[in-house]
Amino acid sequence: MKSVAVFTSGGDSPGMNACIRAVVRTALHHKIDVYGIRYGYEGMIRDDIFKMNAQSVANIIHRGGTILKTARSKEFMTPEGMAKAAANISSHGIEGIVAIGGDGTFRGALEFRKYCGVPVVGCPGTIDNDLPGSDYTIGFDTAINTVVEAVDKIRDTAESHNRIFVVEVMGRDAGLIALYSGIGAGAEGIMIPETKNDLDAVLSILGRSRKDKKSKIILVAEGDEAGGAFKVSEQIRAQFPQADIRVTVLGHVQRGGSPTCMDRVNAGRMGFSAVRALLEKRSHEMVGIVNGKIIFTPFTGAVKQMQEPDTALIEMTKILAS
Repeated sequence: MKSVAVFTSGGDSPGMNACIRAVVRTALHHKIDVYGIRYGYEGMIRDDIFKMNAQSVANIIHRGGTILKTARSKEFMTPEGMAKAAANISSHGIEGIVAIGGDGTFRGALEFRKYCGVPVVGCPGTIDNDLPGSDYTIGFDTAINTVVEAVDKIRDTAESHNRIFVVEVMGRDAGLIALYSGIGAGAEGIMIPETKNDLDAVLSILGRSRKDKKSKIILVAEGDEAGGAFKVSEQIRAQFPQADIRVTVLGHVQRGGSPTCMDRVNAGRMGFSAVRALLEKRSHEMVGIVNGKIIFTPFTGAVKQMQEPDTALIEMTKILAS
């Protein structure tokens, strides 16, 4: 293999730059030319493809976001768009691709296979941690640490005013950010899409909570069936009309910031292993880390799936919130 390309796609996540760096430097070590593709699949169509060197990835390991930019491309999901992208990949002589992204990125790679025979290896870059085949995705650790830091600060003002704070975090289809950060921040209630009717459980916890508790934090994943933090706050207010309730939506602050050490290490291992996988003629597989070891999962098995949450963690949150 003489040349590979790397791109980021979908939502950005902290650690993507560390993964790009690992891909570029591993490829150069093996005397392989490396091309960067800006703006993901959209950049393939626009031929926004450029040659990279070691200096291209200098001083980026600590930076959030992605130096290659990212975008979602509707045109790419058309036969005409994929044909354009395939022609541009061919014109640069690219023989392998590392795709850093999530569910949509890998689904796109599976469709692209019909138009382009170049092997693709994926690295899971998404803050939601919702891809089978890896214990943790790139960006998840940073995101939950960002949420915990924010909730710790919210707790200070909640205690000062004896308030209930309903905090909404990202997680349209998966509630792992809410679950893990809720445990880490000592939330009194956690509401996630994977569990149904958990509002009743939260109201029960609030009703029997110790009277000496000066603050209460409820974490709500944006995709929870109750409808988000504002609707949850309305239902809490209906049950406890005397309560002083506030809502905070953390939003895109969860995507930004310098990646944690864990995200940098995991991203580096995945990028390094992705290049090695291309050299071993692997194709259309995702690099993952399970129990500390690198594994590979076919894209067909790595795309997002609704999974049952860890029931032990759910039970633990209810006990520790009392």
